[in-house]
Amino acid sequence: MNDGIIIPVAFFIFAFGIVYVIITARNRERMAMIEKGADPRDLITGKPNVYNVLKWALLLVGFGLGLFAGSLLATYTRIPEEPGYFGSALFFGGLGLLVAYLISRKAE
Repeated sequence: MNDGIIIPVAFFIFAFGIVYVIITARNRERMAMIEKGADPRDLITGKPNVYNVLKWALLLVGFGLGLFAGSLLATYTRIPEEPGYFGSALFFGGLGLLVAYLISRKAE
């Protein structure tokens, strides 16, 4: 068998397996609650966190800025490409999460 095809096939098999396990575990949990006389709707939390979108948006913006900064570092300095891209992407991603935290804390 071609070695290049094994990894994508294994990825989809594992992804399907993880989704299957999550769905069956949730179904078993709900069935156990019904058997005990509890309402499965109690598992649903009340209000969703409205700052999740802000957090993800700023994380991805920070990651994009980090990749751009890594590109500039690799082009105009003697810093090797891999550490420049990796380090600046993580730095700006973390900075985006910090900004999201500060905004959500200030709003509450």
